[in-house]
Amino acid sequence: MNVRVAASAALVCALLLVPSAVLRAATIDEAQRLFYGARFEESAAAALELTQADPANLAAWEVRTSALHFQLKRLLGDGKDKKAAFAKCGECSKLLATFLEDVNRGRAAARTQIAQNPADDELRFFLGKLDLSYLWLQLATLDRKTGWSEYWEAKKLLEEVIEKQPMHVRARVARAWMDYIVGTRVPWGTRWVMGGGNKSRGLKMVREAAVTPADHFTRVEAQFGLWEMLTRDGKRDEALVLAKELLVKFPENKDLQRFIENSGRPSS
Repeated sequence: MNVRVAASAALVCALLLVPSAVLRAATIDEAQRLFYGARFEESAAAALELTQADPANLAAWEVRTSALHFQLKRLLGDGKDKKAAFAKCGECSKLLATFLEDVNRGRAAARTQIAQNPADDELRFFLGKLDLSYLWLQLATLDRKTGWSEYWEAKKLLEEVIEKQPMHVRARVARAWMDYIVGTRVPWGTRWVMGGGNKSRGLKMVREAAVTPADHFTRVEAQFGLWEMLTRDGKRDEALVLAKELLVKFPENKDLQRFIENSGRPSS
């Protein structure tokens, strides 16, 4: 075997040993598909590849921070004492530090682009959505009463986008989550000072968004939001119908699988 043939054979063997995910360049659709398949670590990695290739890619920063947030959310579990759960979690401190670093990098990228195009609704939406990710993580996932500046900025940005584009489904879903989270995680007095927060209004908004015509991942985002709100509100029958519909689209999603299995068991 000559040297050229031997080298080619060695290259083929090496490529066969490399996972196919490494050989395939990440796309935003792939990162989103992994996220909604509840494969949060893989989604975060795919989105990281995109942000490294293009630090101005706000869609990638949004998916990246959402995937990091949901990794942390999964590690902390559903218990009420989030402080104790965080203290016991060996991975959580590093994951939180990564989230905070990346959400700040994403917001900085958004602000730079808004400074150049202040009337661009999509740029303003993404900044509001990144603010929401921070607020959601602090108030709901970590049970920390902080994130007020992010709340006010996100509220202003999202409401301005909705005023200009009433059928902007993603902005409506994000605004619904703000209402729901503040309405369920913030004491009434503070909620009043913040200008509202109403879980019923949030649920109504996301119900409407879930049936509004939109592209695939926009519709999926609204449906997952509705499923989670229904689950939190104890509306399990309605949530079960939606979970089965979503599982058809994302059959690898183990969270949906567990929810459907547990919903079929008699309560103890």
